[in-house]
Amino acid sequence: MANGQSHSDRYIVKLVLGFISVISSVFIGFFYFFEAPNEGKWYFWAAVTSFFLCFGLYLLIQAVVHKVKSDFSRRAKQRDAHHSRAYDE
Repeated sequence: MANGQSHSDRYIVKLVLGFISVISSVFIGFFYFFEAPNEGKWYFWAAVTSFFLCFGLYLLIQAVVHKVKSDFSRRAKQRDAHHSRAYDE
């Protein structure tokens, strides 16, 4: 890894940040819908909400990719350990 993090660490970080971003987009959308409907700045709040939603979904997809990479890495290590034990006998 370039910065020393394993795929499982990246999975956790991106999963948490993705959920935070998606949940914050929902809160921003509901806040604007219920608290400030008479203001004419709905373009701005719609852009902010869509940014957080898209960014959160992007992070969640990246988290899934890192989870798959982590599982492949773990399986490869298990397979190598199994093969080395078979050769030792």
